[in-house]
Amino acid sequence: MSDDKPLVLVAGAGAGLGQALLSRFTKDGFAAVGLGRTQPETVIGQFFEMDLTDESAVPSILAQVIAEHGPPKVVIHNTSELIIAPFAETRLADYQRTWGSMVQSAILLAQSTLQPMVRAGGGTFIVSGATASLRGGTRFSAFASAKFALRGLTQSLAREYQPAGVHVCHAILDGIIDTARSRDLHNLDPGKMMKPEDIAEAYWGLAHQPKSTWTHELDLRPASEGF
Repeated sequence: MSDDKPLVLVAGAGAGLGQALLSRFTKDGFAAVGLGRTQPETVIGQFFEMDLTDESAVPSILAQVIAEHGPPKVVIHNTSELIIAPFAETRLADYQRTWGSMVQSAILLAQSTLQPMVRAGGGTFIVSGATASLRGGTRFSAFASAKFALRGLTQSLAREYQPAGVHVCHAILDGIIDTARSRDLHNLDPGKMMKPEDIAEAYWGLAHQPKSTWTHELDLRPASEGF
């Protein structure tokens, strides 16, 4: 191992929330490793540019990371693939892409990290969900179907691994995250958007809950958001 710092591993560590998560954990002494399809301009810690649905590459790279840093103390699954289209215009390939990006990647991440975390004495595994984790909206059939599946997967993992000492939790992000891309796309008042650093602070809290009061599902939204 390269040092004695605990490891935080973020899958989907792009600009915005992914890098904000790595920043928050490194602030308090964690070693940071990010995984993603495209490396952001500013990188915190190590970054591996990779296809997170690749069933041969993901275990191989994570085995290298664990060999260098030891088993992760915190793992965050933060990948997303947003397709908005009428059902009649949504192709099977669109569903496969969303399911792969969000569900298959979570399976590969969990298979590569949960057992090492158990052997190391535990840790926290957080999955980023969305409004679509709870309800499917018009033109969101691909996205919602994957988010529903991801929520179910997370529940199953929690029931299996919580007794072994791994805190598995699902965070529903009910709002638009404030990034340069989302500002251009949605033209919203930034005051009504979710700040990546504030979400990261909530995830930090989840990762440091005492075992007597573990949260499995947390929903976060701006004060102005209806629900």
